[in-house]
Amino acid sequence: MSADFRDFLQSLRAHDELLEIKKAIDLRNVAALVPQSDKALIFTSVQGYSMPVVSGLLNSRNRMSLGMGVPYAKIEEKLRSAMAHPIPPGLVERAPVKEVVHTGEEVDLFNLPIPIFSLLDGGPMITGGVIIAEDGDYGLNAGMYRLMLKEKNKTGIDIVTPNNLRKFAERALQSKKPLPISVAIGVHPYEMVASTFKAALGTNELTYAGGLRGEPLELACGETVPVPCIADAEIVLEGEIIPEGWTQPEGPFCEFNRLMGGVHYNPRVRFTAIMHRRDAIFYALHMPWEKIWMSAPIYEAAAWRVLQEAGVTATAINVTPGGCCHWHIIAAIRKQPGDGKNAILALLSIADIKHVVVTDDDIDIFDPVDVEWAIATRVQADRDVMIVSNARSKPLDPSLPPGAGIPTTAKMGIDATVPENVPRERYQRIVYMNEGRAQLKDYLGEPGIARPRAAQSFDGETLENLAKDIFQAVRTAPMHFAELLERFSDESCPRIARAVGLLYQEQRIIQDKAGKLTPREGTAQGQV
Repeated sequence: MSADFRDFLQSLRAHDELLEIKKAIDLRNVAALVPQSDKALIFTSVQGYSMPVVSGLLNSRNRMSLGMGVPYAKIEEKLRSAMAHPIPPGLVERAPVKEVVHTGEEVDLFNLPIPIFSLLDGGPMITGGVIIAEDGDYGLNAGMYRLMLKEKNKTGIDIVTPNNLRKFAERALQSKKPLPISVAIGVHPYEMVASTFKAALGTNELTYAGGLRGEPLELACGETVPVPCIADAEIVLEGEIIPEGWTQPEGPFCEFNRLMGGVHYNPRVRFTAIMHRRDAIFYALHMPWEKIWMSAPIYEAAAWRVLQEAGVTATAINVTPGGCCHWHIIAAIRKQPGDGKNAILALLSIADIKHVVVTDDDIDIFDPVDVEWAIATRVQADRDVMIVSNARSKPLDPSLPPGAGIPTTAKMGIDATVPENVPRERYQRIVYMNEGRAQLKDYLGEPGIARPRAAQSFDGETLENLAKDIFQAVRTAPMHFAELLERFSDESCPRIARAVGLLYQEQRIIQDKAGKLTPREGTAQGQV
């Protein structure tokens, strides 16, 4: 199937989700304009550069959906299927990204339109690159990591947190060898989502990209490094992580948590080649929302998997944007006794997940009011709040005290399911009579010509007859008052109310534990 970066841009154009800016623009202004648009933006005349710049491609759920080829709610399902049926990549001899190749002294990163995003950025940042590396024991690995431009052929690389690329770099450093990498800029969302997934060490995320495509992702051999690159990318940088360790300051930069990150010590990369299409487009992934929306399906797929492995039946998963689609999960389950706590333990085991709420399947977990209601009405803190101390954390959590090394965090789960020792009947929701049938629109506007109303009869004989019929009905099966109104729909509300009142007055009926009207015990059958 055709699925490269340009196909994605064409899909956005076809769905009116890409706006072309033809006026000349200073690179300083790109980042500020993207959040003002409800569409992705492509700048075709960037002052001082020959390449157009595109940004905001994944800034909305709808554009994520277009990129992944399914409704947004189905992305995680498609990703889980790709993980269950991975397809290894294949090598090709001819690669569109090799139409132009610069090596040696021709390598000049300053020719690329790499933008500054925020006021406090440490420098221009490459944000949308898929990095491929290879380890002798663990094979190929793909991930997305930012690169801060420093010199014409050098950048920093942000691998301060524990991840597979850091592991590769540490192993290379121990051998005092550089780690070759390729950086693909401008690839299809399939590759971006797959490479963002936190796979186990030794798993090649590019096989997930193949699973998403339904065919192998095409790779091309490196020109100056012994690792492949994505053949149909817009731009590929080849280089090596210098074996000098985490010695160079890098950052700050705007992060997925919607805050500015700090300065971290990171390795540097020395680049040996720049390859690109003749009419290449530079992709500037806009932080934080492009990263946030891309993260949600990844964590949702992980959540479905761990709950299945825990034997808990989930009905809905919500990795919330308020939690930066990274730290918070709300899960609705079809509960068996103990499942609430088991679900919490399973979900808190996922990478950086910090807070979890588990609800019953009657809760709309995409409605924050409904979730808060579940917490308010179903939770006893000393019984239903679980806290795990000293769990692995991500340094970008601003609530953690600053310090050296990788910090740990406290994780919390809230079991907002109906307690096992509380009758489910206590949680009967309000449902209005004729809800869904009575429509406001039918009662708006000017009234038509009213028909003469028939006089209502409240004389004793007619009420007695109606009371007799009601008594016979509730004797057959106890009924709520609303059920009587439905059963005797040809009668008016006031007549039914008076007839029921007569039965109460004569002590013929009473309410059962469910509130239904039923004959009073000891009443002679048939007596009215």
